[in-house]
Amino acid sequence: MNFFQEEAADYTGTCMLPEAFLRMQLNLSKVVNGCRLGAVTHLGQNGEKTLEFPGCLLYTRTGSAPHLTHDTLHTIEGLPAMTHITLSSLAEHHEVLEEYKEGIGKFAGMTDAVLYCSLHDPVTAVPGGYNTNKTVSVWGGGGRLELSVPKFMTIQQALQADWFQCLSDGELVPGGNSKKRVKKSVDRSLAFLDQCLTLQQESEVLKKSLLIGAIEGGDVLDERLRSARETAKRPVGGFLLDGFQDQAMDKETKLSLIEAVTAVLPEDKPRLIHGLGKPHEVLECVERGVDLFDSSYPFQVTERGCALTFSHTHHPDPETAVLEQNVNQDAVKSSEERVQNGEPDSSSDDKTPFEMCLKDKRYWDDFDPVVPGCSCYCCHNHSRAYIHHLLMSKELLAGILLMIHNFHHYFSFFRSVREALKDGQIHKLKELVFRQAQ
Repeated sequence: MNFFQEEAADYTGTCMLPEAFLRMQLNLSKVVNGCRLGAVTHLGQNGEKTLEFPGCLLYTRTGSAPHLTHDTLHTIEGLPAMTHITLSSLAEHHEVLEEYKEGIGKFAGMTDAVLYCSLHDPVTAVPGGYNTNKTVSVWGGGGRLELSVPKFMTIQQALQADWFQCLSDGELVPGGNSKKRVKKSVDRSLAFLDQCLTLQQESEVLKKSLLIGAIEGGDVLDERLRSARETAKRPVGGFLLDGFQDQAMDKETKLSLIEAVTAVLPEDKPRLIHGLGKPHEVLECVERGVDLFDSSYPFQVTERGCALTFSHTHHPDPETAVLEQNVNQDAVKSSEERVQNGEPDSSSDDKTPFEMCLKDKRYWDDFDPVVPGCSCYCCHNHSRAYIHHLLMSKELLAGILLMIHNFHHYFSFFRSVREALKDGQIHKLKELVFRQAQ
């Protein structure tokens, strides 16, 4: 039995700071109307990696990019410096990783990646009613797994991620939780955080990792602020604004809470958010001081048989502007024609205005690239007609090609956000994206 199996003591505030905490630096180069532009430097075991923000993390499932091999993944331009793994998908395999002793990065062939481990997968809804004062439940391939703080930290030691989200009680209930339940969520999460910090200082392995504190509090402003202020007093490496994904609350409440929380957080640590990845959502969060996002949205678009087609160039050349306008008009026209012809519009389920459904039969003889002018492998070598054929034939290659394009498009969008901030043109990019969101 290792020391993590013993009862976790309360955090006293006197622990030595982890090595990674002392090494990491957040360099804030510019703040424009609340939007933060900069970079987190000295990341990874050797301190050689840099993560620019606003930016996103590379979304994975069970430690691998969906649909893609490691070699195929690295043909995509603009890969994020940090890879996102999820505890819920890996926890049931922790005994294998404990025996392996060299962490999930080397085990999964991601030796050059900087890893961030979240508690849950942002794509998967988490059932409510299973958390207690001593445990938090996660759901993996084998069902529900109850995690106490010692067990959680044992698994984190086996995974050896560079950053990991602290154990927290972030249950989402449609329509909102009661104030009593929200207060309990904050109290539990702070207690878990203190216990995790105590155990972290006792582990030579976990001293190399940064613990990310989760800001809870549902839709109650006072509890959100209490969670943020108390978490900021602890030696955490950054902050996760938790509980804003899905339809947990209306848009205006969500945005006002995010703005209020970031206003009381220290400026020298990164702020992350999960589950808000649509282009207009990203820009709204960036305006309110959020730095880092997950990239699960391109995966969800791929699973719908769709391709991202939205324009994100705030100063395009005339030819590019015409091409992008035509692509967006095609996507709208496709859905309208299906409705007019009395056909079921299968593309409308969860589909956003930023994508084109290539399952639509109008693409069976369309030999244009998915997005004319796109430099990804998919658009350079294949047509809409070919992707349509693969989707209708249920070929695995469809997911591979769409994932390549959607990741490429999404990562280039974040590059455009950073460039717009540098140029002082973020308002133009926002106008362009919001026109397409209507």
